[in-house]
Amino acid sequence: MTQTTTEKAIMATVRKFFEVGPSKGDLAAADALLASGFSLHVPLPVAGPGIEAINNVVTTCRAAFHGLNVTIEDMMADGDKVTCRFTARGEHKGEFMGLPPTGKPIVMTGIEIFRMENGKIAELWGEANLMGLMMQLGILPSST
Repeated sequence: MTQTTTEKAIMATVRKFFEVGPSKGDLAAADALLASGFSLHVPLPVAGPGIEAINNVVTTCRAAFHGLNVTIEDMMADGDKVTCRFTARGEHKGEFMGLPPTGKPIVMTGIEIFRMENGKIAELWGEANLMGLMMQLGILPSST
């Protein structure tokens, strides 16, 4: 499947968002990639609407998981949507969802779908393997 110039451009925007936001914590750079009416849909408790919500998620996760780095494993675009399969890695050094730091390394996978508008990210739907994360942190028993 050949990608259009527009699809390549919106994929580059999403890739940059992962690189500067979750992986580096540069909220100003990440904010520049978001539409003013940005909307976030994730299975995490988030404070605030829109851009404030995603900034709170990024800040909370980076505080909880030292060295947090998000790698895009797969990415595809179709029209105004970009879908990414990702892997996040870090070390649990801060509180996360009420859980005190365990010092354990984590590897969490997930999928996010971005809707683009005028070259910016207008909406994000995310699903992450939180059950697997809780098993790694010892909150839930391991399945092995």
